[in-house]
Amino acid sequence: MKRLQKLELFAPAVCLLALLPAFTGACRKQTSPGQRYEIRGRIVSVDKTNHTATISHEDIKDFMPAMTMDFRIKDDWALAELAPGDRLAGVLVVDGLSHQIEEPVITKAPVVDPNAKPESRSEPGPGAEVPEFALVNQDGKKIHLGQYRGRTLLITFIYTRCPQPDQCALMSSNFHEIDQELRRQPELYKQTHLLSVTVDPEYDTSKVLRSYGAAHTERYQDEKFDHWEFAGGDPDKVKAMAQFFGMNYFRNAESGNEEVIHSLRTVVIDPEGKLYKLYRGNDWKPKDVLDDLKSMMPSPKHQTLGR
Repeated sequence: MKRLQKLELFAPAVCLLALLPAFTGACRKQTSPGQRYEIRGRIVSVDKTNHTATISHEDIKDFMPAMTMDFRIKDDWALAELAPGDRLAGVLVVDGLSHQIEEPVITKAPVVDPNAKPESRSEPGPGAEVPEFALVNQDGKKIHLGQYRGRTLLITFIYTRCPQPDQCALMSSNFHEIDQELRRQPELYKQTHLLSVTVDPEYDTSKVLRSYGAAHTERYQDEKFDHWEFAGGDPDKVKAMAQFFGMNYFRNAESGNEEVIHSLRTVVIDPEGKLYKLYRGNDWKPKDVLDDLKSMMPSPKHQTLGR
């Protein structure tokens, strides 16, 4: 049964939420393997395509502090009902680095004045000016995003020790495919640049990134990183950059801090330094980005891109 609380029943919903830990601990059916944690928070945005919701949540006891992150929503009905501003309580099921929210209880947000000022977004929209974030690349050189003006810049976030094949490894594999396809289009190749940014810069030093990058470009000792760079640097600056694009992450203490629990973001920045497209999650394909480049540069000589 859908457990959807109407606004006019807000008071009973509060009582239900107060009793939720005891109720679910005693009666819940264990439908999925993994560690289970109570989660409560406010919906910031909903991405039905990727089956996720961005949630500004309270502290999750024994797991993670309060922050805003993307979470997979298991139930189709809940994803259809959720809207920005709603309150959600449920069970966060964590199995390794994968996670999803089950048994949701939704409290609908009150109807707002259509003339009221909208709440600020947790991530930028198309056309937003991207700050000149400073990083350190695989050669130990300081770089900043402004130096790529005049070219289309593709950015994704990874870390080299990520154990999940459908997370960082997939992002690097996708970028490899994009890089290879662009090499077949010399004119377009010169107008683009790829940048993989680690969310584990303490471990992913320039030396580590150089080795990781050369293996993924498959040019090894011959790699000059003139088209696809790998960067880290100051942890606070890296986190500020990730959060600008709506991505949050934290270290998993149970793994000895070697694993990073993270969402995914891949962005396309136009030659003027403005956000063109933001991809959440891992459902996007290299052809999606290649098609973006076609739409940005519709010259007839580029019509064979992504064939």
